[in-house]
Amino acid sequence: MRTEQKLKTSGRVTLIDTAAVAERFGHRGRGAVSNQAGRYEKQTHNPFDDGWSTIEDDALALETVLLDDTAKTIITFNKSPDISFDRTVNPYRGCEHGCIYCFARPTHAWAGLSAGLDFESRIFRKANAPELLVRELNRPAYVPRPIALGMNTDAYQPVEREQKLTRRLLEILSAHNHPVSLLTKSALIQRDIDVLAPMAQKGIVRVGISITTLDRTLARKMEPRAATPQRRLETVRALSAAGIPVAVMTAPIIPGLNDHEIEALLEAASAYGASGAGYVVLRLPFEIKDLFHEWLVQHVPDRAARVINLIREMRGGKDYDPRWFERGRGRGPVADLINQRFHKAAARAGLDRKRPELRTDLFRPRETPDGQFLLGL
Repeated sequence: MRTEQKLKTSGRVTLIDTAAVAERFGHRGRGAVSNQAGRYEKQTHNPFDDGWSTIEDDALALETVLLDDTAKTIITFNKSPDISFDRTVNPYRGCEHGCIYCFARPTHAWAGLSAGLDFESRIFRKANAPELLVRELNRPAYVPRPIALGMNTDAYQPVEREQKLTRRLLEILSAHNHPVSLLTKSALIQRDIDVLAPMAQKGIVRVGISITTLDRTLARKMEPRAATPQRRLETVRALSAAGIPVAVMTAPIIPGLNDHEIEALLEAASAYGASGAGYVVLRLPFEIKDLFHEWLVQHVPDRAARVINLIREMRGGKDYDPRWFERGRGRGPVADLINQRFHKAAARAGLDRKRPELRTDLFRPRETPDGQFLLGL
């Protein structure tokens, strides 16, 4: 979406408005339609139709490139009052799943890359993450609290099959009896049931599976390289059968696009063994709003204006409200209705029970995964 094509930043839009910003190209198997320059860049490069109709041609295949991120620390702390955890570990930056709505997309701008196609095709790996985690857990002043693993970008995205960074991090956390929570939309987490199940018996792990829609066609467009909805439900069943507490996150809820599925999603989650559920409404900070508008007019042009207007109705007339507690729920009649429907459906499905806190009293500091006592840290 070229700069002069962007929608106005507030107020209602019409089908005529959205049609005017439509692009006619895309990359097969990718979520973003374009590769808009990051907000810190001084120059922008945008394709346009020069009259030879080449813009109509299918774009070349976009290969994933794995880059090294030489991190100095691995545990990131936050003080956000509307988030249930105060620390995270993210072995990767960028995510090949390509979810068009991903709130982490703007972080690629810090590396001089686009929140669009770059975010899902230029993946940074933190190869030294396991070593850093051992060092940080064994600092004398470290106080254990649950670590949220892979909350910025999915710790089980496709590159994890070969890199196995997430598995190594879990093995370290398990050896230290450190509590951890995971959120993923990948079936790959089933590979690590042998690590997760013993942790679950100790009360130091819980898992969230994100299921945005049961519509496989819509999921393919919104989350092109994530597991299908059915595979995610089967993952819920496999984890639950292994004794691992699993909640389903119906996130994000997008009014006018997938909000009609709230009840069906929660019923399916319960039927497959989930023990809890949560939701977040769509967030569109920074570059995401233009990328999402672009995606809407490309894939659901007949609903694009309605979806944008409903989102803005929940955000005080704008695409996004960054205030604590407002950003994940919205406000107004549309947001209130979503909230009421979700909680009533969760209660009917038996997914509204409060889950026990993860244990921190079992944590064993100053030990390596092989049980050796550390003297130098």
